[in-house]
Amino acid sequence: MLYTPDNNCIPYYPKYQTYGKVDTLIEIAITKGSLEEQTLLLFKQADLEIKKTDRQYNPTSNDPRIKKIKILRPQEIPRYVHDGYFDMGISGLDWVTESNSDVVEVADLPYSKQGSGNVKIVIAVPQESDIHSARDIKPGSRVSTEYPEMTKKFFDDLNIPVEIHFSYGATEAKVPDLMDVVVDLTETGSTLRRNGLKIVDQIMESSTKLIANKKSWQDPLKRREIEEIKTLLLSVIEARGKVLLDMNVPGDKLDSIIDFLPSMKRPTVSQLYKSEYYAVETVVSKSEVNLLIPRLKALGAEDILEMDISKIVR
Repeated sequence: MLYTPDNNCIPYYPKYQTYGKVDTLIEIAITKGSLEEQTLLLFKQADLEIKKTDRQYNPTSNDPRIKKIKILRPQEIPRYVHDGYFDMGISGLDWVTESNSDVVEVADLPYSKQGSGNVKIVIAVPQESDIHSARDIKPGSRVSTEYPEMTKKFFDDLNIPVEIHFSYGATEAKVPDLMDVVVDLTETGSTLRRNGLKIVDQIMESSTKLIANKKSWQDPLKRREIEEIKTLLLSVIEARGKVLLDMNVPGDKLDSIIDFLPSMKRPTVSQLYKSEYYAVETVVSKSEVNLLIPRLKALGAEDILEMDISKIVR
C-alpha cells in the first residue's frame, strides 16, 4: 500500500545547516537487475553518483546526505523500506503491491530499462489459443508467475480457481509444455510475442517509484534530505529530451519569432545593451530542433545557440 503525502502541505523544518557539512542521515536501497543501469545513470546525472566497489552490493556515494547504499532485488526493497531497514528506496509499484508494503510514495520516476515509460503486468496465453480475455481461462488452469499474491487476488475477483505456480524467471518459456497461462511483466510485449504468446488481459500498470519509510518521512531532518534527493532526481527526468535555445533577434522580427516558438512557458526576452536587438531564450523539445532552427533563421533570428540541459527544477 502506498501512502501519498499531501503535496499542498509544506512541512516544517527546524533551523538546519544547508551549506557545507550536513548530517549523514539517509540509507537507500536501489534496484538490482533490469533497472540498475538506468538507476545508476539517473543518480549520476543528478550529481548523486553512486560508485560501485569490489563489494558491488555495497556501493558508496560522496554525497554528504547519504549514509549507506545497498543494491538489492526490486522484489525485496518495498518490504525492507516498510520494515525500517532503509529510509528510502527505488522499486516498482508492482512490487509494492505484491509485497503489500505500507510505504510513502515520494515520487513517480518515469523511467524503465529502455529509458522511459511504464510497464504492465499482463496475462498471456499461447497464440493459437481461443482465449481472448482472462474470463475465458478455464478453472484449474496452471498459471506461472513471479506475482503469486497479485495473481491470486485477480483470479479470485473473477471467481476462477486456478493453480498458481511461482516462477523464478523465464516465465514465458513455460507455456504450453509446463503451464497454461503466464502472468508476467512486459514493457513492449515483444518478448512474449517472440515466445509464441499473446496478451489477453492486464492486471495493473506499474512504474518506478521513489518510496520512503513512514517513520523516516515523519522525521523532519530525514524528510528534508529525502525531499532534496527527490528534487535532484526529478529535475534530471524533467530535463531529458529538452534543450535550451538562445538567439539574438532584431526588434522588428521579435513578435513573429515569439509567436512561432513553442515553449514550456513564455520565452525569456531581454534587450541587448544599446542595441535594437533582443536576446531570446526558450526551452524546447530536442525532437523539434531540426525543424525549428532553420525556420527561426528564416524568420530573422541570428546567433542561434542550442544547449543541453542537465536539470530542470520545477
